[in-house]
Amino acid sequence: MKRQNVRTLSLVVFTFTYLLIGAAVFDALESDTERRRWDYLKEFRDKLMDRYNMTQEDFTVLEVVVIENKPHRAGPQWKFAGAFYFATVVLAMIGYGHSTPVTVGGKAFCMGYAMVGIPLWLVMFQSIGERLNKFASVIIRRAKRLMSCASQDATEINLLIATGLLSSTIITTGAAVFSRYEGWSYFDSFYYCFVTLTTIGFGDYVALQNDQALINNPGYVALSLVFILFGLAVVAASINLLVLRFMVINAEDVRRDEEELTSSSHHVMTLDGDIMALNGKLLSTRGGTAAAAAAAAAGGRMHQEVIDQVSVCSCNCLGHLPSRHCVQHASIPMHYLGPTSHRLHRDGRDGRDDHHDSGSGLASISRGEYSPLVGDPLFRRALQSHRKRSI
Repeated sequence: MKRQNVRTLSLVVFTFTYLLIGAAVFDALESDTERRRWDYLKEFRDKLMDRYNMTQEDFTVLEVVVIENKPHRAGPQWKFAGAFYFATVVLAMIGYGHSTPVTVGGKAFCMGYAMVGIPLWLVMFQSIGERLNKFASVIIRRAKRLMSCASQDATEINLLIATGLLSSTIITTGAAVFSRYEGWSYFDSFYYCFVTLTTIGFGDYVALQNDQALINNPGYVALSLVFILFGLAVVAASINLLVLRFMVINAEDVRRDEEELTSSSHHVMTLDGDIMALNGKLLSTRGGTAAAAAAAAAGGRMHQEVIDQVSVCSCNCLGHLPSRHCVQHASIPMHYLGPTSHRLHRDGRDGRDDHHDSGSGLASISRGEYSPLVGDPLFRRALQSHRKRSI
């Protein structure tokens, strides 16, 4: 199995295993709390309905009014500042859900706007991530030069550490700012920053939703937008490094597989339509596979005799003389040509018969079927000499 297939299968298995582990942990941590909260809310609802003599329909109407009124506590959401904030959330694929289009025109425009804007946004942040990585590599090289390090190159590990530290700094600083302006605890603010910059965007915590901040506090609005844009750029730089690393590994595996395939192809030769390995093993025949050839041999239709190593040589010795008596014979590698060639040597046929005999190994070579040796200069000269004498 190829390395790419093994890696893909491993990633699929690991990801689904990770999902199962996450589901089990969330179940253990949140299930009991959810049940207790539901029991408390149900009990409080029943007491409230009894106190004010409300029917189930009245209480349902009250719930709808409260839910629909919640976004409006932050002030108008669709003036220019709020609309710009919403458009940023859409293109960044954060999707808080704090405000959504209601009209048919708004929903239709939102879909078209996202289809065009999201790819543009991704390409922009990919480019920004590359520029940030380039800038970080320059800083790292200068820092190593000042510290007189042995290696002054900015490695991928150095860049990942740099972008990781920068991301942590942005999240921790943003958490402090949002904790002050929103009145959240520092942990909740840190949670909001992480969910935002990873584009998860649950919407349980959303900035700019208190005291009509979208209208009354433009400086805070600008700070929130800068936090989102700059933070996402840094995260994109880290993701860019991971993607590039995966592409390099995949390219190396592809190159290694091609080299192995090329190397294995040089150990196979074609002889009169039969494919043989250089160790003499018959891989397939013109009429079928090696299994069919073995069956034919068992039936007695294939002549059996000892296979000797003979030279692919065009001189008059035709393999009868030892290699030390023929310089040209000795200069060409020894290969298996099969029993047919031995019958030619044994019967004393000349070069013309060899050329016209379709069953001879030398005729196969003269037709260029012996592909692994076509690029050998000695083989080409021997083949040309054989063809001249045959003519």
